[in-house]
Amino acid sequence: MVLQRVRLQTRAITDEQSFHRVFAETMGFPAFYGHNMNAWIDCMSYLDDAGAGMSRFSVTPGELFQLEVADTEDFQRRVPQVFQAFVECAAFVNRRRTDAGEPSVLSLVFL
Repeated sequence: MVLQRVRLQTRAITDEQSFHRVFAETMGFPAFYGHNMNAWIDCMSYLDDAGAGMSRFSVTPGELFQLEVADTEDFQRRVPQVFQAFVECAAFVNRRRTDAGEPSVLSLVFL
């Protein structure tokens, strides 16, 4: 069951730096967010722990956070390496959790 749904506007993503800026703004990552993929994975891994303060959004444990990725084809065409890293790291968020016996927390919807 999906409790939270957020649309990521990707047009402003032109490189790795802007990817992290857009995500930090969209998701409300904390001020100490490291603007790298390891920090992104950490923040997205805590979507079901509101007390962690890693995002302005949260879901109840066991529920999915749905990230709707706007203009996916354009995003992938403009910055293919950033897009690929994003997809791989989203998969890693869920794999890290399932390896620890926890349910997946992140669902991507490509629009």
